Amino acid sequence: MCSEGLRERYVNPYTDFAFKLLFGTDLNKEILIGFLNALFDGKQVIEDVTYLNTEHLGSKETDRRAVFDVYCENEKGEKILIEMQRGEQQFFKDRSIYYATYPIREQAIKGEIWDYELKAVYVIGILNFALDDVSSSSFRHEVKLMDTTTHEVFFDKLTFVYLEMPKFHKTEQELDTLFDKWMFVLKNLARLMERPTALQERVFNRLFEAAEIAQFSKENLYAYEESLKVYRDWNNVIDTAIQKGIARGMEEGLVKGMEEGIVKGMEEGIAKGMEEGIAKGEWMKAQTIAGNLKNAGLSIAEIAKVTGLSEDEINSL
Repeated sequence: MCSEGLRERYVNPYTDFAFKLLFGTDLNKEILIGFLNALFDGKQVIEDVTYLNTEHLGSKETDRRAVFDVYCENEKGEKILIEMQRGEQQFFKDRSIYYATYPIREQAIKGEIWDYELKAVYVIGILNFALDDVSSSSFRHEVKLMDTTTHEVFFDKLTFVYLEMPKFHKTEQELDTLFDKWMFVLKNLARLMERPTALQERVFNRLFEAAEIAQFSKENLYAYEESLKVYRDWNNVIDTAIQKGIARGMEEGLVKGMEEGIVKGMEEGIAKGMEEGIAKGEWMKAQTIAGNLKNAGLSIAEIAKVTGLSEDEINSL
């Protein structure tokens, strides 16, 4: 049931619909658990997750609303928030920290004595752009509160994981770990026409089955097409802004260059004019002196020596 406008076999996970379909539904819980276990790489093992409400308000109705892409907790009650960030945002780090405050303060036990003990909170950002202020070539960044003197983790219950997708360049033949395979799928799923032979783990059976557009119901196909349109429009807006920025930069650079050239030309012209004017003034002064000396009866040779004029110039006076 693939629309004529859709030629891909599998969904684009960067669209809202596809990302939430694959990672944010009970039907595909197995996919989310598989991704998280690969991400944590044995540091912890998640056996089950419970999806939580993704829309949150502050303590007052006037507070800003926060809507998460995926929000869940594991069997230990630890909170996991996942954001698929499709376009660069100026204060993305600030936003991710702000979002982390919701699963933290929601743990406060109301109406009872509470000792402030918290369950761990994980904020995972899958970024379809590279962070401007991160020079490392690594695509995975794990951030915790750290003592800057000892460089040891000061508080291990708040973790931010940022995945810069444009920095992941491994081919299918270079996939060494299960996490590599997940990164490969996230980056290339919409371009694949067949399931790669390197991705034989059982969890990928479910992922490719859920991601196949031809298996969508009419309602899901329509929802995906609308989400894909929004994604493409967004990319077009970003590309247009970039091109306009480049064009404007080139135009401003050209104007500035012309202005600098004119100013430089004027400065050089003035300097040259002054130099030539001074030289001509000195020559005219020398002619006047030479004429006076000639009238006084000095020889041509003596006059030439005093004024610096040639004998021919003196004879012509």
